[in-house]
Amino acid sequence: MKAAVYYETGTPDVFRYEEVPDPAVGPDDILIEVEAVSIEGGDTLNRLGGAIGLTPHIVGYQCAGTVTEVGADVHGFATGDRAVTVGVDGSHAERRAVPQAFAWKIPEGVSTDEAACVPVPFGTADDCLFEFGRLQPGETALIHAGAGGVGIAAIQMAKRAGARVFATASSDQRLERLKDLGLDEGINYATHDFVAEARRLTDGRGVDVIVDSVGGRTLQGSLSALAYRGRCVTVGDAGRAPAEHLDISTMRPNNQTLSGYFLGAELLMAPRAYAMIAGHLEAIARGELRVVIDRAFPLSDAAGAHAYIESRQAFGRVLLVP
Repeated sequence: MKAAVYYETGTPDVFRYEEVPDPAVGPDDILIEVEAVSIEGGDTLNRLGGAIGLTPHIVGYQCAGTVTEVGADVHGFATGDRAVTVGVDGSHAERRAVPQAFAWKIPEGVSTDEAACVPVPFGTADDCLFEFGRLQPGETALIHAGAGGVGIAAIQMAKRAGARVFATASSDQRLERLKDLGLDEGINYATHDFVAEARRLTDGRGVDVIVDSVGGRTLQGSLSALAYRGRCVTVGDAGRAPAEHLDISTMRPNNQTLSGYFLGAELLMAPRAYAMIAGHLEAIARGELRVVIDRAFPLSDAAGAHAYIESRQAFGRVLLVP
């Protein structure tokens, strides 16, 4: 099969488009013919400086396509089914094998392209807001990187749950587009101090739940923007700034909470997260949630797709198409 691979980490130009062996299919695995790859923020970070096992390395968490083979112990899938899959790597390729516990059938009414964008961002957004953030109707939520995959999912879910929704983005134009998805107040972090704006928008009280996918100095600011008993969930380092020692001295007297979150651990530990993601696929099929796709690149131009994401021009997901 063809795949976008690299032999060392670095800038997008480390990608090579090469023939590689087909993936092996274990007894609990399904094999899909990949039709759409959703590039996740973690994919770009892994390409930049993540761990490499065997080379050539195929990066990528998430992709969707048609099942072409099932292992002997697989009972939930059959050849010809459409499925979306997640894994620690391997999405940037024409074929992918994953355990059935990390694959979902795509319901009628959801395109394969849309489904490719669902498990990681929608699952992450849901758990950050509700399982760990404990968001309640009438509370406020601040979503960093609102125009990204997790951001777009979280804005919709928070609004649907009855929260007042704030988000940060790098331009007024992006923030304006987010209003159609449920955004109440946008904060342009390029022109405004988001901590001061969050305080202003809440009459000095602060925000109840913050979903922080940026990390670095932004995470310190998120703690400063929390309300009494506020909850901040840190889910990534998209800002690529060096990790900082956090000053948590204000958290204890204000009974605040800082949680770390990783979807993969939830999927490994219990069936709850799997069922939650299946529910989001059904909600998209019913039109209750929306997937936003910016544009698609051919798999052979993985370098161009990664560079486009890193230019911060994208609004929503960027796909690779084999």
